[in-house]
Amino acid sequence: MEILLKFIVGFVTVLHFYFLYFEMFAWETTGRKVFKTFPKDLFKPTKSMAANQGLYNGFLAAGLLWTFFISNPEWQSNIRLFFLSCVAIAGVYGALSVSKKIFFIQALPAIIGIVLTLLGTL
Repeated sequence: MEILLKFIVGFVTVLHFYFLYFEMFAWETTGRKVFKTFPKDLFKPTKSMAANQGLYNGFLAAGLLWTFFISNPEWQSNIRLFFLSCVAIAGVYGALSVSKKIFFIQALPAIIGIVLTLLGTL
C-alpha cells in the first residue's frame, strides 16, 4: 500500500507542477489547448491572473514534494494530509464553480491519497 500511496502523491505532485508550468509559462499556448471553451481573446488579458494561480499550484506541489523528504512518519503523514486536503478542497471548489472534470482530475486523486494515508496510520 505504501508504494501505491507514493505513486498517488507523486502523481498529484507532478500534476500540480504541470499546472504551474502551463498557467505561469504557457498560458497562451498550452492553456488554449487545455481550456478550449475559454474565449481565445481572453488569454492575453488574463495571463497574469493565470500565473498567480500557477504559483499557488506550485506551492501545493512543493508541499507534496517535501513529504518525500520528511523522515518522521507522523510528521510526514500530517504534512501529506494537509497538502492533499488543500488539493482536494481546491478540486471540489473548481468542480462546483468551473467544470465537473476538475473533480476527477484534481480532487479525486488527492482524496485517494488522503484515504491511503489514513489507512496507513491505523
